[in-house]
Amino acid sequence: MKPKLYIVSTPIGNYEDITLRALRILRECNFIICEEYKEARRLLSHYDIQKDLYALNEHNENETSYELIEKIRNSKSAALISDCGTPLFSDPGTLLVQLAVKRGIEVIPVPGSSSLMAALAGAGLELKSFYYAGWISPKKDLRRRDLMRLKEIKELIVLMETPYRLIKILEDITRHFGNSKPVVLAYNLTQKDEEFIRGSAEEALNVARSRNLKGEFVLIVDNRR
Repeated sequence: MKPKLYIVSTPIGNYEDITLRALRILRECNFIICEEYKEARRLLSHYDIQKDLYALNEHNENETSYELIEKIRNSKSAALISDCGTPLFSDPGTLLVQLAVKRGIEVIPVPGSSSLMAALAGAGLELKSFYYAGWISPKKDLRRRDLMRLKEIKELIVLMETPYRLIKILEDITRHFGNSKPVVLAYNLTQKDEEFIRGSAEEALNVARSRNLKGEFVLIVDNRR
């Protein structure tokens, strides 16, 4: 049998959102490749799964990917997970998958939770197409350049950021796209305090400031008009 690398989606907040297939793969694979040990152990402990873990993150991706490929070839199966959601979307793992393809390892996605899809589904916007911009640079000059480039893309633009930069990104959108630009802020998706804040960029910014919002989020900017 060909060695296999499973790309396993995990919950983005609500542990009930894992699929039966994902649980089976995580229990049956030979080892699990994770982003951070702490998050992976918390997740696997919840489902009473015990596996050897190997970290693959932005600090070790280049060298560790090659080592993990050889381990997969010898062990025959591994699962790649991120801290939450669907791996590879602005997360480490791309090099690992590319190497797997080149070395004849079968790459098998196991679909499941995705903050991107959840945000778009609940946004209340027409979804014929969208542009996934992911994470923009935290550096001032690069951030401004990224936003000016995105301003020229007449699409639904999907942005992600760390929780403590929510207000900052809303300030940037208001500054570069305009106060009245329609946005949807999908906040703490799948969790008890899940919320969709819909309105202008300025309105969303005022809500974030007044409540000092700091949580996981996806920001959708309607730049089609």
